[in-house]
Amino acid sequence: MQKKRVKTNAGSRVSACFLALDAGTSSIKAVLFDTAGRRLGGHAEEYRLDYPRPDYVELDPEIYWHAAQAAIRGVVQRAAIDPASIAAMGVTGQGETLIVLDAGGRPLRKAMVWLDNRAVEEARQIAATFDADEVYRVTGQHEIVPCWTAAKILWLRCHEPDVYSRAARYLMVSDYLVYKLTGAYVTDHALNPSTLYYNLIAGDWWDPMLAMLEIRPDQLPELFDSGTPVGRVKALDTGLSADTMVVAAPIDQIAGAVGAGNLTPGLVTETTGSVLAICAPCSAPHYDPRRRVSLYRHARPGTYALLPWVPTAGLLYRWFRETLGGGLSFDDLNREAAAVTPGAEGLVILPHLNGAFSPDSNHHARGVFHGVSLAHTRGHFARAILESIAFMLRDQIAMLESLDIPVEQIGSLGGGAHSKLWLQIKADVLKRDVVTFDTADVTALGVAMLAATGAGVYPDLDQAAAGMVSFDQRYRPRPERAAVYDRVFQRYRKLNRIILPTFEGTS
Repeated sequence: MQKKRVKTNAGSRVSACFLALDAGTSSIKAVLFDTAGRRLGGHAEEYRLDYPRPDYVELDPEIYWHAAQAAIRGVVQRAAIDPASIAAMGVTGQGETLIVLDAGGRPLRKAMVWLDNRAVEEARQIAATFDADEVYRVTGQHEIVPCWTAAKILWLRCHEPDVYSRAARYLMVSDYLVYKLTGAYVTDHALNPSTLYYNLIAGDWWDPMLAMLEIRPDQLPELFDSGTPVGRVKALDTGLSADTMVVAAPIDQIAGAVGAGNLTPGLVTETTGSVLAICAPCSAPHYDPRRRVSLYRHARPGTYALLPWVPTAGLLYRWFRETLGGGLSFDDLNREAAAVTPGAEGLVILPHLNGAFSPDSNHHARGVFHGVSLAHTRGHFARAILESIAFMLRDQIAMLESLDIPVEQIGSLGGGAHSKLWLQIKADVLKRDVVTFDTADVTALGVAMLAATGAGVYPDLDQAAAGMVSFDQRYRPRPERAAVYDRVFQRYRKLNRIILPTFEGTS
């Protein structure tokens, strides 16, 4: 395993640091880093989403802002630094969540969170208006679904015409927090592809989609490249200095890739959180002829990234622990799983509890436990779950390679990167090195790196990566285990081919 890279200025006084805000689905985290990428402190503020009706997921935008303020004050206090030492900051987070402001910058309604799935009919209208291949070519999005921001705006026009008529600005969460910090309506190119009204290649808003939605470009924020300074902090009630610069930052998956130094083809990052998300950089627009994967802007101007994802990964393991885990912790389950031989003695799980999305798509698919016998224990099920996510990841890697995307090693992020057993299983299944990083807050580090380049501490992201990113552990594939997993993986694939078509609505 590779040792941690020793920082050359370790122990020196903090002369400048960088603040990252990461607006997640259920919390906002603030993390501080110094110029060498060392984590100086972090603080998270949680909030609870509203579910007023089936498929409706909302949150008062002011809750995002109050959580951000508290997180900023908390991290400054924990790190015990002078706020004046924060040279620059950025805000990353989820895409698709829609916040609507009036002419005075006040929210007109609760935010429609990215999970909100109410705009089913509106997504159908968009799909009936635009050719699917054109949508993919222009926006990079391989399917039209209700959670995309364009569908949400169309829903407002149809169901809340008063809000729609008074709307002066359409923002996402990161945009809204930057507005509250600086007073500027700005956004990042690499945050917007999944809005469905962003032209990925032209780097501007897509006029035909705006025309269908009947909205104007001036209702949308100004577009900036990642790391570009967009203003200075005016919200001094946060405790920040008016000298702190705010830079544009991309969607969280791209920010995580930056924090892992995943800037050029070869290294692929995977985030095993509730979902499994993968980022594969490419130097030019790279489309899948079968439309199985979305294309995004990367943080470096003129570069792109393929972002395959599936909706059930760590979520499956959490479901198992909460329903069948007998009150055990994840560490306890991992210990039981480690005692089971690779292949879980014939138990194979298809982890599609919330649908299959990539590379085989069937939104109606559900999970399958195959080959269960009286000899199988809780540890067998735990190991089979860990293996199933590794098999799903191998499917994604195979798809990327079929598109001529090089995959030399895997960088692992998210909660799954805390499990040594899971990391070794992934290395054995993928037959590639899997590496972890010196900080658990890789997404926040990516934002800090962009802030450091925006502040001129580093001339570009390559130099920022050299100075701020370091590996922690390296897991190498073991040939004897890889051979076992080759056989089990082929069985997993065969089961997918046979069973997925049995679910209603196969696409």
